[in-house]
Amino acid sequence: MRQRLTVIFILLGLLFLTGFAVILVNQTIQFVAFADRLSPVAGDIALWSILTIYGFCLSVPIYLFFMLPSPLIPPDQSTGKTYEKFLNKLRKRLANNPHIHRSLETSSDIEAALSQLDKLADEHTKATATQLFLLTAISQNGKLDALFVLAAQSKIIFEIARIYYQRPTLRDLIYLYSNIAATVFVATELEDIDLTEQIQPILNAVLGSAVSAIPGMSAASGLFVNSVTTGTANAFLTLRVGIIARLYCRSLTKPDRRSIRHSATLQAGRLLGSIVREGAVQVAAKIWSKPKKYFTELIELFNRKSREPKGEPI
Repeated sequence: MRQRLTVIFILLGLLFLTGFAVILVNQTIQFVAFADRLSPVAGDIALWSILTIYGFCLSVPIYLFFMLPSPLIPPDQSTGKTYEKFLNKLRKRLANNPHIHRSLETSSDIEAALSQLDKLADEHTKATATQLFLLTAISQNGKLDALFVLAAQSKIIFEIARIYYQRPTLRDLIYLYSNIAATVFVATELEDIDLTEQIQPILNAVLGSAVSAIPGMSAASGLFVNSVTTGTANAFLTLRVGIIARLYCRSLTKPDRRSIRHSATLQAGRLLGSIVREGAVQVAAKIWSKPKKYFTELIELFNRKSREPKGEPI
């Protein structure tokens, strides 16, 4: 589903870009032709003036982009001058991080500071996954849910980047988003651990206890199971994206995409249990509240009708 959405957004972007280019060229030709009718010299001036404006508007953003600080990319090895240079830059970045209040003189100090940021990133990731679990489990709208998931995952990547980078530059974000997209979407092999294998044990453990916790819930068990399964899958994928973002942001050496994907899958599975346990009970209560409210109103209506005085027989 997410791969399809990515393709759809790319095609829509190309469509809008092509349409904008066609409109721009058409309006330029019309304006230059109008000026040329007044005077050939005016037509030449209009043409070169517009081309100069276009060139300026296009070149300035490109220039400013390349003048931005380059992203802090980890080296291939944890030894050598390149690694020491990377640590010095990372040390300066962490020293300005308001979440860090400790010495950063040694490599172990830097690792401890990164571990502190790891906990904060996991808290944000878990909170986002919990919200997405409840939202998609209750919504039950496939196309709308896919947009929710895409927006939530994009947002959590940016939030994690802010935790580690504070004010990430555009080049930082491009580096991070492109690597995460390549790790998540552009997989040349099947997933190291299948999604079903990862979430099925958690679902088996949670579904029975959640259903039994709500009186009368067994009657709506089909809807409940489908809702929880949908929410669990979306929460798991969101956890994995957040963990992948964390692993990239805190890497001291150039990360291997397959290793990161495998590690993120395992860590997401460990965090998923508590989210599903807490969320399943809320989903069950939400599903049961609708028929319960309906039957309560029906009983109250019946009681009111039964208390109404009957007319005298003729």
